[in-house]
Amino acid sequence: MNSATFPRRVVMAATLCASLFVPALGHAQSKSEPLERSFCVFDPVGANGPLFAITKTFQPVALKRGIKLNLSAYTDEKVAAEDFKAGQCDAVLLTGTRAREFNKFTGSLEAMGAVPGEEEMRLLYNTLSQPKARPFLVDGPYEVAGVFPAGAIYLHTRDRDIDSVEKLQGKRIATLDYDEASVRMVRHVGASVVGSNSANFAGKFNNGSVDLAYAPAVAYQPLELYKGVNPNGAVVKYALAYMNFQVIIHRDRFPDDAGQMVRDESIKRIDEAYEIIAQAEKDIPKDVWMSLPQEDTAEYDKMLQKVRLSLLDDGVYDERAIKLMKAIRCRVDGTRSECAS
Repeated sequence: MNSATFPRRVVMAATLCASLFVPALGHAQSKSEPLERSFCVFDPVGANGPLFAITKTFQPVALKRGIKLNLSAYTDEKVAAEDFKAGQCDAVLLTGTRAREFNKFTGSLEAMGAVPGEEEMRLLYNTLSQPKARPFLVDGPYEVAGVFPAGAIYLHTRDRDIDSVEKLQGKRIATLDYDEASVRMVRHVGASVVGSNSANFAGKFNNGSVDLAYAPAVAYQPLELYKGVNPNGAVVKYALAYMNFQVIIHRDRFPDDAGQMVRDESIKRIDEAYEIIAQAEKDIPKDVWMSLPQEDTAEYDKMLQKVRLSLLDDGVYDERAIKLMKAIRCRVDGTRSECAS
């Protein structure tokens, strides 16, 4: 993967993370002695990548606010997570899926079908930004200092005729093989798991090695997913889940109120992140989007609910997070069948 293919709007969203993360922590530091801390950043391109390059611009900003921020670039998100766990990083930027091992509650926010749209996600983020939510964001030595939206995850297909759950049977789907939730969903519909990661799934979809892939709108243009979609495919206008980035810290290495300060600042600027997402969705041509009939949408809802509950029963998801997101779904749309119980 080269810098041209890495999602520019994902970079912008992650940069927003950094711009909130660094100044907020700095307010709590002593002006006499800089606090030296390490921040591990996942960038598929490495130290020469756009995400790492933009994050570097915040080092002088951090220093002015009392933090000497030492950045490390990681091309492998798994390694970044392992180094953070081993204590080699004081803070780390990860996708929500990778972050699950550090906080099962926030790692459940990407649960299949749990967040149908932006309205629900905004309510969720507003709820988690409140000080009383902190107990859910602290797990042992870790604290999730911020959760930032990256957009709804949509199914991309090379064939528009694949427009129902039944037609997914036997199809090859590029699947994040380290994510048990994704693997379970693909197997549940009778499709074939083709093990992939964030660096190679697009290539497999574009060259026809797989029939379908899933990704947020911010990946469509930069990863050239239109090469796989055209001429006979589509992007299904149905949110399978909602992707996010998470900044996680070793809480004993930062001031106690640092995480809350990040959350206070992030909620003030949440509109910026949604503007990025909205523009990315607008950039996908109208004739590429494929809306599902109401009966098919209901079928997808049922399928994702069944998978979601099975993962909850097996301990993959946090019950408190699943209940919270259900309450939010029902607050937005009380006519949903699940809201009757």
